[in-house]
Amino acid sequence: MDSKVSEGGLNVTLTIRLLMHGKEVGSIIGKKGETVKKMREESGARINISEGNCPERIVTITGPTDAIFKAFAMIAYKFEEDITNSMSNSTATSKPPVTLRLVVPASQCGSLIGKGGSKIKEIRESTGAQVQVAGDMLPNSTERAVTISGTPDAIIQCVKQICVVMLESPPKGATIPYRPKPASTPVIFAGGQAYTIQGQYAIPHPDVSFTLIFLIPFHLTKLHQLAMQQTPFTPLGQTTPAFPGLDASPPASTHELTIPNDLIGCIIGRQGTKINEIRQMSGAQIKIANATEGSSERQITITGTPANISLAQYLINAR
Repeated sequence: MDSKVSEGGLNVTLTIRLLMHGKEVGSIIGKKGETVKKMREESGARINISEGNCPERIVTITGPTDAIFKAFAMIAYKFEEDITNSMSNSTATSKPPVTLRLVVPASQCGSLIGKGGSKIKEIRESTGAQVQVAGDMLPNSTERAVTISGTPDAIIQCVKQICVVMLESPPKGATIPYRPKPASTPVIFAGGQAYTIQGQYAIPHPDVSFTLIFLIPFHLTKLHQLAMQQTPFTPLGQTTPAFPGLDASPPASTHELTIPNDLIGCIIGRQGTKINEIRQMSGAQIKIANATEGSSERQITITGTPANISLAQYLINAR
């Protein structure tokens, strides 16, 4: 089975689900849907993209294994092209790897990891790709994210081996699929008035509580900064509430996440410019642990209010 799959000759229909950010989805859809149409036609796979106003979308690829491999190859090479184009206007010297996130039933992840991590180690060594299986299930589901990073060729070989594992170890029991939640309408508070964001405009909103959500697109940075200055949440370092007599500041909490070493440079930026920008925009304290010998990941600790942490996570993932 392994050899047949690696040659793309196994006539078995599979469904693979990918988790993508909006920018990534836009890339594979292309202008007027031309890119995804070409991918469907040339690969022979069915490629469906979940609907909805969500920061994340599910891309479902269904078909015979050879069609799935062709579709993955086209997506991986498209993302590499995007990285190359973005670097033409960047001062970065090292090229970040292509990264894809698969959504896999948790009941199959044990087989993918193998006893004592033997299987995932074998996949990493034989393909040259970095593979990380999330420890926690995705919200309200029984699925986990499996992150693959590397060159397009390494990713394709890695996906082939993951397909072998999925064929040999079918899911056990019912799978509750992950469905990304729609983005909450961004809300800001300025000048004594609440506003919701619609496109590039701030629309007065009459019925908004003081629990504000800041998922503001980058082109609204100035408006966002105004909101952060007047938010009911107490800014870091400020001991009195922004509104006299109103202490709506939630207690600070801490959230930890791990990032592959290959991607950490994109988050830190040249001389720390990117991470400082994220700190300033989110209002969160963000600490990046030093590299540990033998580890392929770095730990990031985010401290702040739930709103601070959510925005910091959003900005980090958008990198």
